[in-house]
Amino acid sequence: MTELSPAFSAGTFTPAPGAAPLRRMVAAQAALETRTLLRNGEQLTLTLVIPLLLLAGFSLENLVNLGVGLSRIDFLTPGVIALAVMSTAFTSQAIATGFERRYGVLKRLGATPLSRPGLIAAKTATVIVVELLQAAIIIGVAFALGWTPDASALAVVTVPLLVLLGTAAFSGLALLMAGTLRAEATLAAANLVYVVLLGIGGVVFPLAKFPAGARPFLELLPTGALSTGLRNVLAYHGGLPVKNTVTLAAWAIITITLAARSFRWE
Repeated sequence: MTELSPAFSAGTFTPAPGAAPLRRMVAAQAALETRTLLRNGEQLTLTLVIPLLLLAGFSLENLVNLGVGLSRIDFLTPGVIALAVMSTAFTSQAIATGFERRYGVLKRLGATPLSRPGLIAAKTATVIVVELLQAAIIIGVAFALGWTPDASALAVVTVPLLVLLGTAAFSGLALLMAGTLRAEATLAAANLVYVVLLGIGGVVFPLAKFPAGARPFLELLPTGALSTGLRNVLAYHGGLPVKNTVTLAAWAIITITLAARSFRWE
C-alpha cells in the first residue's frame, strides 16, 4: 500500500466538503442550458431562423402598403427584435420548462445544492445570452438590408430597458404557463400564443391596419407594447415611450407574481 505523504497525513490537504459557490453553480447550469438550447434544432428554428426569415422575406416584398412613413426594413426590424425576445423568453422557455417539469428534471435539480432561485437565475442568464446572440445576428442582417436606426444616447439607454422589461414579462408568462399546465398543453398553448401575437402584435403588420377600436387593446399586449415602443425609439426617433414601458412593467410584475405563487415543481 502506498504511504500517505507527510503533508497529507498532517491534514494539509484535508477535503473541505460543501457546495460550490452559488455564482459558480448558476454559471454552470446556465452554460448547460445554453448549449442544450443551441443544439436543439426546433428551438433554434423558433428563436433565430423564423425571425431572420421574416426580416429578410418581408423586407424584400412589398406585401402591404404600410402607410406609416417608414421603409419596410425600418418598420420591420424593431418588430422582429420584439419577436425574437418573445421567441426566447416566452415560447422556448415555456416549452422547455414544461417538459423539464414533466420528466422530473426540476424535481431532481431540487435535490441538488442549486436552489430554486439559483435555477431561475440560471434560466434567466440563458435567456439573456441567447437574446444577445439573436440581437447581434438580427442587427447585422438588418444593417446589410439597409436599416437606418436612431443611434442617439437616449435610444441606447431606452432600447435595453424595453427589451429587459419585455424579457421579464414574457419570462413570467412562460413560467406561469409551464408551472400550471401539463407539458402537452403548454406546448400547444405556447405555439398558439406565438402565432397569434406574431399576427396581431405589430411585428410585421402595423397596428394602424387593424380596426380603430382594437388598436388600444393590441398595444396593451406584451408584443404590441414592445414592438411599438422599440419602433417609436428606433424608427421615429422618439423619447421614452412611457405608455409602452408601463405596460411591459405591469405585465412583468403580474406574471412573475402569479408564476411565483402557482408554479408546481413536480
